[in-house]
Amino acid sequence: MVELIRKNIHMDRVRAEAVSQITLEDDMNIPENKPDVNTLNLEKGCVVIEEVRPGTDTLTIRGNLSFSILYHTAEEGSSLVLLEGRLPFDERINMQGVTANDNVEVAGDVEDLTVGVINTRKLSLQCLVTFHAQVNEIYDEEAPIGLAGAEDAEYRKLPMTLAQIAIRKNDIFRIKEEVALPGSYPNLFQILWSTVSLGDVEFKVMEEKLTVQGDVHLFVLYEGEGEDHPVRSFETTLPFSGVLECHGCREGMLPDIRYEVGSQELAIRPDLDGEERTIGLELALEIAIRIYEEEEVELLTDIYGVTREVSTVTHHADLRRLLSKVTGKTKVTDRMRVENGNAAILQLLHSEGKVALDHQEVVDDGILLQGSLAVKVMYITGDDEAPYASAQALVPYQYLLDVPNIAPSDLGTVRGEVEQLQVTMLDGEEMDVKAVLSFSTTVFQKVPVELISQVTVSDLNTEKLGNLPGMVIYMVREGDNLWNIGKRYYVPVENLREINGLTDDELTCGQKLLIVKGS
Repeated sequence: MVELIRKNIHMDRVRAEAVSQITLEDDMNIPENKPDVNTLNLEKGCVVIEEVRPGTDTLTIRGNLSFSILYHTAEEGSSLVLLEGRLPFDERINMQGVTANDNVEVAGDVEDLTVGVINTRKLSLQCLVTFHAQVNEIYDEEAPIGLAGAEDAEYRKLPMTLAQIAIRKNDIFRIKEEVALPGSYPNLFQILWSTVSLGDVEFKVMEEKLTVQGDVHLFVLYEGEGEDHPVRSFETTLPFSGVLECHGCREGMLPDIRYEVGSQELAIRPDLDGEERTIGLELALEIAIRIYEEEEVELLTDIYGVTREVSTVTHHADLRRLLSKVTGKTKVTDRMRVENGNAAILQLLHSEGKVALDHQEVVDDGILLQGSLAVKVMYITGDDEAPYASAQALVPYQYLLDVPNIAPSDLGTVRGEVEQLQVTMLDGEEMDVKAVLSFSTTVFQKVPVELISQVTVSDLNTEKLGNLPGMVIYMVREGDNLWNIGKRYYVPVENLREINGLTDDELTCGQKLLIVKGS
């Protein structure tokens, strides 16, 4: 009884995916407890997905756009006002291949958020949201690595290094910090605006765990205590580190880990003296963990019989190996001007940037990346009625991420981050922008193979065997090798070597070989 000896190669793949854009828009009345709008300052939004309902080739996504708007008011008592709200959505998108039982991962990105003033008590809100939906699955390829019960059969193996998925899961890492204001700052009355971003985040695979470390960049604009409620800004960087349990992890495995800032909460808390001088930060880091393991495997690629006929059935499979884990950096520079009609710049308060990757393409030995850096700057003006303003700009970039020997089918997910951002004031209307952008990706090379899935052994065809000479001098032709010659004449490869005194398998065109059947 001839049987294949098999090994399961653990693989993962995207079985179904879809990208869809929607526009959310609404007119919003200013709540009664908020003062009139004079001028707009800043706006931001994030997509909160509450429910994902898959169907047959369709997907329903329900959630809301959570937004914050900072505006100036002309009313006495305060200059800046924070307005927060939610804009619900319930969208159905087409997703070929999805079924009702699938677990679908959906991410929503705010591409553009525009707020306009209709009148002092009403604003218009318009937002372009992009949804990325995927069905990911883990499956096994049964790869033949040996043959049992066929002592009179010849077979050959191909050694290769394959990358298998070892761990695939999602996790959450929570960061909790308490930040004390410096002594020269007034006590906190209310937080008007805040931004939280991460930098230098690094993951390491250890035994049964992952370590994570990085920095939290926090900017807060707040009203201080006192009759005139002075507005102050505070900015700091907080290092963090921690451990995530990860059963099955071992040093030497290949991490491909992605993260996003999830829920975040800022709260004013009293210090030890009971004064409102502490900012409590709670942040959830949503982590997609993909860990691979390289393994040397010898695949059984072909079989033929010597005394019996051996036939095989094969199927196509795309295995993979690690091609490269790369990181690259590029510098971008530009100048920003305040819009016409805005007050002149007196002092810069805060700047932030976000990398948008609009196009990626595999070219010779690399990935060509094109996109823009979205820069937002908050500054102080000389206008007493609107002492704070902001400016925004898109800084284009083009960068070649060096990946030798990459093919179009090997393209992986590229992540772009702002490593450094420096905005300096040139004059009252213009600013200089300098940034360092970092790009990283893990590239797996596709290895297409024909895997033997079934072997059948039968008696030799006596007529076919009788037509083969017992001894022949064979002239080597182009494309010949010992394997296909032995297969053609039902002769073991080792016999060909011995009879012809060959020390290796190298053949040249025109070379003569002695073939003896049954030797």
